[in-house]
Amino acid sequence: MAVSGRPTGIDELLERVRLDLDRVTPPEAYEIGGSGGLLVDIRYAALRERDGLIPGALVVERNELEWRLDPQGSHRAPEATGHDLRIVVICNEGYASSLAAASLRQLGLRYATDLDGGFQAWRAAGLPVTV
Repeated sequence: MAVSGRPTGIDELLERVRLDLDRVTPPEAYEIGGSGGLLVDIRYAALRERDGLIPGALVVERNELEWRLDPQGSHRAPEATGHDLRIVVICNEGYASSLAAASLRQLGLRYATDLDGGFQAWRAAGLPVTV
């Protein structure tokens, strides 16, 4: 999306997509995961192996995210039960997850958002991690 004929930089794009997201804190994400929402870990394998996993989170590589979470998609995950599902996308530090959540919203997943600070904020908050 170019504004005034100039290319949009990543920082501007990130700021723009975050205006439409109700980003959540680690305790809020924990609550959403425990009350029927879906935590989705999009970190790549090396980070998951290094730092561990959030118990109960669905692991979906970023390049498969839209296909796996689109409730209408032919390659959807069983957890992708409908457009009203609360989804919290989690990356390592909370940057890629904002863009991913915005992409899910374009698919009609209106309650998709991301974890502010990502997995690192989750771990720093002392929330459960399996290694």
